[in-house]
Amino acid sequence: MLVQLRATAARSAASAVTRVARVNAVRGFIAPTVSRRADFVQDLYLKELKAYKPTPIKESDSVGHVQTFSAPKTPKSPEEADLASSLKEYESMAVEVEGNEGVTASSTPAVVEDWLVDEEEEEAGAHH
Repeated sequence: MLVQLRATAARSAASAVTRVARVNAVRGFIAPTVSRRADFVQDLYLKELKAYKPTPIKESDSVGHVQTFSAPKTPKSPEEADLASSLKEYESMAVEVEGNEGVTASSTPAVVEDWLVDEEEEEAGAHH
C-alpha cells in the first residue's frame, strides 16, 4: 500500500510540474515580458533607422537661399604723396599746453596756480 501511495504522489507531482511548465510557456508566448517589449520597440526603431535614405544634396539647392560671394573693392591709397614734409611740419609745430594759449615760445610761461587747497581742520569741540 505504501508503494502505491508513493507512486500516486510521484505521478501527481509530475503532472503538476508539467502543468506549471505548460502555463508558463503559454503565458510567456501570449503576453511578452516588459523587457521583451522594450526590445521590440528598439528593434522597430533600428529597422526604420536602417531603412531611412536621405535625399541627395544637389548643387542647385542653395539657389535663392544664399547670396553669391563677391570680393570687396580694393581700398584706395592715401592721397598724400609727400609724407616726409608732413612729418617735418608736425615735428616743428608748437606744443599747446592748457593755460598757456597766449604765451609764445620766447616769453616766460604763465604761473600755474595751485589748484589743490588744503582746508584747515576745525577744532573737534566746535561741532558739539
